[in-house]
Amino acid sequence: MSRSSTPSRERIVVGAADMISRRGLSATSIRETAKHAQAPLGSTYHYFPEGKQQLASEAVRHTGDRGARSLRKELEAGPAAGLDAVLALWRESVVDTDFHAGCPVLAVAIEEPPADEVPPALAAAAEVFELWEGLLADSLRAHGAEAGRAAQIATLAVAVEGAVAMCRAKRGTDPLDRTAAQLRALIADAIGD
Repeated sequence: MSRSSTPSRERIVVGAADMISRRGLSATSIRETAKHAQAPLGSTYHYFPEGKQQLASEAVRHTGDRGARSLRKELEAGPAAGLDAVLALWRESVVDTDFHAGCPVLAVAIEEPPADEVPPALAAAAEVFELWEGLLADSLRAHGAEAGRAAQIATLAVAVEGAVAMCRAKRGTDPLDRTAAQLRALIADAIGD
């Protein structure tokens, strides 16, 4: 990650999201994140006094907000266009990193939490998934899909994260492409295209 005029706090959040997407939450430390973001370690502890969970939560929310902004924009053209935009972002993410990065939201979600505890980063991941599903379901309903079916397709579309993980494992985009084809067909059927 290159040093830029981006404020340290934002660079640290973006750096954490990048590291979590590549290594997972457990293998991402505050010290390595500061180094990756080219930010002073002291700044990291200053901005994130609650530690790694606070930083991870903010990285997840940053990713969620960025995805939601893109999704809202693309959904203006309809649910199929929104889906295509999201799939293009995932394709770009895995291909541009030579299949080394996935999604920090998914990476946080699959970590094993401590017994009887929902860590803040896991709660943030659930909120992001909920947000993305809601945006897609709203668009599907607005274009004529029945509410229950819209919710199911939206959940399936967000679950494309699993296909991204498969792409990383297989070092190819076939899982994403196959999933995309099925999702497009479901959307077309649901909205009567």
